[in-house]
Amino acid sequence: MVKELETAGTCWSHVWAQICPKQLAGFPANKPKASHNGLPAQTKSGSSRVAERRSSSSLRGRVAPRPPLCRPLSLDMTPPHLRGSQEQVAEKRFVQPPWRCGSAAPSPPARRATSPSFGAGGWMRRSESTCSVNYSLGRQAGRGGMRPATSLPHIAKGAGGSTMPPASKPCLLVALRPLNLEQEKQLFFESNFSYEPQFEYMQPEPRGVLDKYREGSGLFLEQAVGIMECVLRKFGSYEKFEEVTGGNILPKSQVWAAVRKYLQKEGCVGEVVVRLSDELLSQAVMVVESCTHYLRGVNNNLQPWATSESRKQFGLKPANPTEEGLASLHSVLLRKQPYLWRAALLYYTVYHAAKMSFSQLFSHIARFVQNPDVRWEYCLRAKRGQSDTSQPGCFSKDQVYLDGILRLLRHRTTVDFKMLTALGKVSYEDVEKLRHLAVFSRTRIPHFMRDQERYLQYLDHIVAVNELDDAALEHLLP
Repeated sequence: MVKELETAGTCWSHVWAQICPKQLAGFPANKPKASHNGLPAQTKSGSSRVAERRSSSSLRGRVAPRPPLCRPLSLDMTPPHLRGSQEQVAEKRFVQPPWRCGSAAPSPPARRATSPSFGAGGWMRRSESTCSVNYSLGRQAGRGGMRPATSLPHIAKGAGGSTMPPASKPCLLVALRPLNLEQEKQLFFESNFSYEPQFEYMQPEPRGVLDKYREGSGLFLEQAVGIMECVLRKFGSYEKFEEVTGGNILPKSQVWAAVRKYLQKEGCVGEVVVRLSDELLSQAVMVVESCTHYLRGVNNNLQPWATSESRKQFGLKPANPTEEGLASLHSVLLRKQPYLWRAALLYYTVYHAAKMSFSQLFSHIARFVQNPDVRWEYCLRAKRGQSDTSQPGCFSKDQVYLDGILRLLRHRTTVDFKMLTALGKVSYEDVEKLRHLAVFSRTRIPHFMRDQERYLQYLDHIVAVNELDDAALEHLLP
């Protein structure tokens, strides 16, 4: 499913899937054409149509008889008793919802004649695979029919055609994408994985930003290794695990259908912008995960602590690792085999990146992943921000997923998860302090959280499948 969602005032680092409706075909030639944003193209006035009919009639009187194979004139003209009703319909206009009104409203692109590539094969697995969903937007979209923009979540245009207002500064993960990524990857693979990539960046990040994430933690290293060994015991290899649990390979049209169905279930249609970006190092992400971020953001904006200043006044803890931990749990929550493989391997890779060069790290994680392209992606994430990767160093932000997961699972019997979501982007540690100060009149809860007892059963299942030890978690997190 998919990958980077953007909403008004909200930017997600994860990339979701760009889905377009099927090309319309087989419709009558005189059907009103749709404009680029899905609305009917502006029609001519009644007087103009009358003038055109008179002009064409006079011209027909002066030209030679039509060839015998042409259609009779009666089939090319609308019967008189239907003209008025058709003209009235043509003059109607769809009413745009509030979030699409104004000059700044985004416009969906024309669909491509064929599904664009999601990387090497043009497909995406329904799993938490590290198979990248980034792709080039250089090829322009082809022509095709569009449904009304009000009926589907909007897909923003890619590079070169975007109507989205340009950001004054790229988000952190965009800034940390190397400019020479493909060249360095080619050199690395040609050297039989011994070359140390030398990355170049658009603009260097302030030292304070990189210093914040330069220390890798080993607090949950035992749990990370245990999760991955559990997967290997059951499936034999990461590649087999992907094959068995990844589900069917989905074309873009099916991913779109799944995204739309889920957004309808959560009441988010028309509110969420689904966007693919080739500028992010993000991976395939479940819609469930991204809507967790979105709904908590919506709820947060209703609360007295919605701004950074008010958060300080209330003395709130940072939203992470709770925010990413909750979203990561939801990305596997409804699976029959909800393994936390990706979060565990990210945690493990970052920890060792702080002590190894790129090539050493690449060789080290072969214990868990044989596929060189997948290993490259994990090492690249762990070494983001480094120019000379021959030196030890890490970008530890990716450890937040497993960290948040394990903290929430440790306290799953005492945390009020529905309240945690309704309060917005707050830590689970602040729930009791804020529950009596919150505004609940318009808060929204994901459908799978509404039955608290069943939700806890899902969490217990995650603990059991990943062979996590509650006693060990209680010892690490008293």
